[in-house]
Amino acid sequence: MKFGKAVVKYRIAILVAAVVLLIPSVLGMVFTRINYDMLTYLPEEMDTVAGQNILMDDFGKGAFSFVILEDMPEKDVAALKEKIEQTEHVETVLWYDSLADLSVPMELLPDRFYDAFNAGNATMMAVFFDSSTSSDDTMEAIQAVRSIAGKQCFVSGMSALVTDLKDLCEQEEPVYVGIAVLLACAAMMLFMDNWIIPFIFLISIGMAILLNMGTNYFLGEISYLTKALSAVLQLAVTMDYSIFLWHSYCEQKEISPNHKTAMAVAIKETISSVVGSSVTTIAGFIALCFMSFTLGRDLGIVMAKGVLLGVVGCVTTLPALILCLDRLLEKTAHRSLIPKTQKVAGWVTKRFPIFLAVFAVLLVPSYLGYEKTNSEVYYDLGASLPEDMEYVIANTKLHEKFDIGSTHMILTDAGLSQKESKAMIREMEQVGGVKYVLGLDSVVGSLVPEEILPESLTNVLQSDRWKLLLVNSEYKVASDEVNGQIDTLNGILKRYDSEGMLIGEAPCTKDMIEVTDTDFKVVNTVSIVLIFLIIAFVTRSITLPVILVALIEFAIFINLGLPHYLGQSLPFIAPICISTIQLGATVDYAILMTTRYKKERASGLGKRESVSIALSTSIPSVTVSALGLFAATFGVALYSNVDMISALCHLMARGAVISVLCVVLILPALFMLFDKVICATSLGFKGRKNHSLTDSEVLS
Repeated sequence: MKFGKAVVKYRIAILVAAVVLLIPSVLGMVFTRINYDMLTYLPEEMDTVAGQNILMDDFGKGAFSFVILEDMPEKDVAALKEKIEQTEHVETVLWYDSLADLSVPMELLPDRFYDAFNAGNATMMAVFFDSSTSSDDTMEAIQAVRSIAGKQCFVSGMSALVTDLKDLCEQEEPVYVGIAVLLACAAMMLFMDNWIIPFIFLISIGMAILLNMGTNYFLGEISYLTKALSAVLQLAVTMDYSIFLWHSYCEQKEISPNHKTAMAVAIKETISSVVGSSVTTIAGFIALCFMSFTLGRDLGIVMAKGVLLGVVGCVTTLPALILCLDRLLEKTAHRSLIPKTQKVAGWVTKRFPIFLAVFAVLLVPSYLGYEKTNSEVYYDLGASLPEDMEYVIANTKLHEKFDIGSTHMILTDAGLSQKESKAMIREMEQVGGVKYVLGLDSVVGSLVPEEILPESLTNVLQSDRWKLLLVNSEYKVASDEVNGQIDTLNGILKRYDSEGMLIGEAPCTKDMIEVTDTDFKVVNTVSIVLIFLIIAFVTRSITLPVILVALIEFAIFINLGLPHYLGQSLPFIAPICISTIQLGATVDYAILMTTRYKKERASGLGKRESVSIALSTSIPSVTVSALGLFAATFGVALYSNVDMISALCHLMARGAVISVLCVVLILPALFMLFDKVICATSLGFKGRKNHSLTDSEVLS
């Protein structure tokens, strides 16, 4: 109560402080670097990651791209190559004239080298950059290369993907927030009892979102996925807290001497209810931090921080805003569109065996679909992008004209003899799907003596400690074929050089597949255990945590099982995130109903009366809450051209609806079935002697 009185007393100072804090928040948000490269979140100790660091330290090379040129004479290509070489952060460009002077006809080269650079009307050059794959310098260099070459130039590779993804996200992100705000506001205006209170909610939540985004500066950088989703998610999951405060304030105004006292009491009540509710949501996001693929930690920290700031804003800036606009709020009140729910609650409770049967029938197929969906996810990051994107067009041309689906790089000891190196290369070129292996030892031979090779080429392919080989594969990144090919190549490499490393986009993606598969099991287990313990503490029960977690897990099975039955493939990160976010964000619906059920049972009512009252009083709150989450995410799902963002928002929107249906229809049935067990294994359910009410008394 003291805290509530302090907020009421210093409401103007609180609003001034909140506005002042927006200045550093906006600056922090602007200067927080955004990472668009998923592969940088792999554990540092992996060979693929260590190899990338060696490539940068020993060869001065980080990013790598193929540049495809169409319908361009050889002399023009050579001139263009010189211009590209002069571009800032371009370290080396390999083309035909890297092996021989243009005065020597290309046809005199061995077929394998001619075909490596030419296909019909197209020629190809390999470009190495002196900066990392996703650095700002590399992205600027990619744009510069495209502008130099014009429409005849197509740049492939991870750096091109990252560059295009950044441009697309920067265009779409403001629209995400706009759509989420517009639809959430519309839903609240219709289903709440005041026309302007949704706008006040949005001002308060908007301040918390800006503060959250600004404090990300201290993390160094955040992923594009975190940036794109955090504002929408924070809006969706913290809207409930504002609704709790508003409903409590309206109730207290009816019985308090003035609106200030009413708000002080409302703040006290909101803190006690919101803290319990927010802890489960925060636990869901904290579980993501247990991923070894550190994108989970990135999203988990930002969202847990966002929920915490949302709670703080709900009991400080929101009460201050409501008090300052109290007269206007009184004039703009209207009747809520949500009908009375006593009859619905009585009908659901009376027919609970039907819903138990639905639960039993759907459980097995939903779980099987859930398991199948998890095994059918895709890992090709380019597959989530629009087909008309420059990177996608370039990759398509690379595959169609040169039959290259992916490029690997191999680092071997510089002390490996030429004889052993050539033998290793011959073995590797016999592996299915390998087009050719290009290295110093594969170039040097009777037709191309080492003495005639330019120093620029030898510097590209060999350092004091390492030799560099390029392996072009017909197989696409993240395919089963390329993963099997990588295993075979690694086996050959380790026989010749136990310290050798196979790196590149496809090997990194293969590592990501293995890491995230383990992460999914870990995160799922951690989130269930954490939320189970929180519910056990809140409800003081052994059985209620089992029932509530099982119910929301059932809703998750349905949500993540549907893509399998609908023939949809999800991006790999979707099941990991949704399994924790849906559990953490929607288990509150079940906790709300459980709390009221416990209260009625403790007061002496019978199980049917208690369940019916709990259901009727909970339906409005959980419906508005679910609609807020649905509205904030569904519009973004329809709008976004980035499938990773669209899929996550679609799953969150659908998950909110499925969870609320499970809570409204199936949870009462589970309470009816397990009432005796719940009462026997929970504290606080025994009150005065039970008495039963008639159905007419319950519904009156």
